[in-house]
Amino acid sequence: MITEETKTNVNNNYNNETRPVPYRNPDAIDLLELLYECKRRWWAILICVVVLGGVLGAYCHFLIPNSYQADASIYITSSDSLISFSDLQLSSALTQDYENIIKSRHVLVKVINNLGLKVDYATLYNMVSVANPEDSHIIKINVTCEVPEDAVTIANEIMHVSVEEIYQVVGSGEPSVLDQSEAEYVTNVKPSTTRYFGMGALLGLVLSCGVIAIRVIMDTTIKTEEDVAMYLGLPVLAVIPLNGKEKYGYGYGRRKSKGGAKA
Repeated sequence: MITEETKTNVNNNYNNETRPVPYRNPDAIDLLELLYECKRRWWAILICVVVLGGVLGAYCHFLIPNSYQADASIYITSSDSLISFSDLQLSSALTQDYENIIKSRHVLVKVINNLGLKVDYATLYNMVSVANPEDSHIIKINVTCEVPEDAVTIANEIMHVSVEEIYQVVGSGEPSVLDQSEAEYVTNVKPSTTRYFGMGALLGLVLSCGVIAIRVIMDTTIKTEEDVAMYLGLPVLAVIPLNGKEKYGYGYGRRKSKGGAKA
């Protein structure tokens, strides 16, 4: 049965038929609509943030073992008979030479044999890093290991073996031991659980918003009379109420329908 309200809506829309209507390219991306949809689905975004953050946080806490770093330092001296002091300045190229000597197969294999380590050269190589503080003649040897006592022992042995090898290879004055590694200065370098949780939360935020954006972009459904005018460039001839209840749309330009279903 056609009600008076229906007749009124038909007449109003018919009278407005000749007015120009805005037209929007259906392939265009409406950022306001995307923001509206993300706001509407905030609960889904929150779930993704909490779940992925919790998963990565738990992975870091329970599955990543503790890593301890010990360091030892040597000071490079010069020999007046062979090389001037300026020649031994630790430029980037010379620092690389010292690093290659310290991490060379000859040095590390010798350390493995001296300490009776049950690791191969490649494993020990990945445990060792060499640094040169800017504008200094100091070489810092860092060793990362799951056992703090082993890290201290290996760092000191590499330092002593390297002192001998640098002196023999470079031919300058024998490097001096500046700092030996000590257990009280060993640091735990395991990644922070909080940091992993934050990374997971950020990943969850990006993924959930991305899925929502794809759904909005792929959705070509006409949901309101505003959509008809905006996306099709056609006037709305009539609006048929759905049991007197208002129907909600899903984004910018898809707000509450003033009547219900469209015709």
